[in-house]
Amino acid sequence: MVALSCLNRNGYVNPESIQQTRTEFRPSAVLPPVDGSYIALLVGAQFGVFLAFITPVAISLSIKIDQLAPGHQEYLGYITGLGALVPMLIGPLLGSLSDRMRGRFGRRRPFILAGMCVGLLALLVTAMATNLGVLAAGWVLAQLGWGNALAGLLNSQADRVPEQQRGRVAGLAGSAALIAPVIGVVAAGLLRADTVALFVVPGVVGAVLVGGFVARVPEDSRDLPAVEPLTVRALAAKYVIDPRRYPDFSRNWIGRFGFYFGLTFNSTFLAFYFADRLGVGVGEVAGALGVVSAFGVVATAAGALGGGFLSDRLRRRRVFVLISGLIFASGAVVMALAPGLPALIVGSLITSVGLGLFSTVDQALALDVLPDRSREAGRYLGILGFATSVPQAVAPLVAPAILTAGMAAGQKNYSLLYLVAAACTTLGGLVIMRIRSAR
Repeated sequence: MVALSCLNRNGYVNPESIQQTRTEFRPSAVLPPVDGSYIALLVGAQFGVFLAFITPVAISLSIKIDQLAPGHQEYLGYITGLGALVPMLIGPLLGSLSDRMRGRFGRRRPFILAGMCVGLLALLVTAMATNLGVLAAGWVLAQLGWGNALAGLLNSQADRVPEQQRGRVAGLAGSAALIAPVIGVVAAGLLRADTVALFVVPGVVGAVLVGGFVARVPEDSRDLPAVEPLTVRALAAKYVIDPRRYPDFSRNWIGRFGFYFGLTFNSTFLAFYFADRLGVGVGEVAGALGVVSAFGVVATAAGALGGGFLSDRLRRRRVFVLISGLIFASGAVVMALAPGLPALIVGSLITSVGLGLFSTVDQALALDVLPDRSREAGRYLGILGFATSVPQAVAPLVAPAILTAGMAAGQKNYSLLYLVAAACTTLGGLVIMRIRSAR
């Protein structure tokens, strides 16, 4: 129940009084454990979302671009980059709108369902595109739709999953997200002759799984306190936070930013680095990268599941995040100093374990320190998304300066790049260790 002092003259919750009464709405104090059916539906829905919009990135878009613009592989980067940029910018807006939704269908389900419908229709547009403009527009809408559905699923975790279950739930959901692209690529091999099916079949499977979550997970937000409508001025404020008011959320944001900066350095130039170390053309390392990718999925899933369950059992998050940064850094150092293929593979697998551990435990930690979780989880998770997406856009632009440092013309300093990646993930873990409100 909302104290009368928290209401303004229009009957809405006064945002200025939220800080004073925050303990009344902290869900971590009252949330019951979620049951197995919720976890299964959530994991299935997250698998479906990743199957729908990661499969095109892995193979389907490449095939379509090769049909529309043979020999212009650079368009893949332009289109996927644009597709990632739009949802990133709109994320906090959609999250804030979701936070304000009141009705018998709840706050999250309408946005998950709408995102799924938009994403599925956009995949059909993308599949049937006859020129690059339509292809780009379709893919942007697909990313926006499926990205919104994924954000709704994450918001649902913030609303429902208690602290003692967040690690294992994040581990299971994260593992499903890792397996989905592998299955998608295998399915693409069977559907290769039908371009439309390459896009639509993964989308239909994803829609069925997401629809199952929406239909089977009840939610009703009619009893939640009303909040003021979102104005343009208030919207601008939703994109920023005050680090002094929310220091632990800010530390988590900075630490995640550092980790993903290092991860992007490591992954973006992997094929070129393998080719450079082995003294072969980029096209000739496909087999080695296939082996690394296959075993990497297993290693990442092991790190995700192991870290998630252990962090819940031991009630510790920060130390696992630091360990994940150090594990990733050690793998990057092995790769930086690798004399040949065996060491490259070993180093890559070590980084995969670190990535799985970080992605699961830091996700649980982020929910632990999320400000005003019961009111504005969508907004703050949208802001947190910048810590992942901005490094993916900026790190590739910074990398050329590192690659050419101290090298003669035509040579690349990949060893330095991977050492810098190790430093970034280590620093990210150290920053997160400074969080005070979670263990």
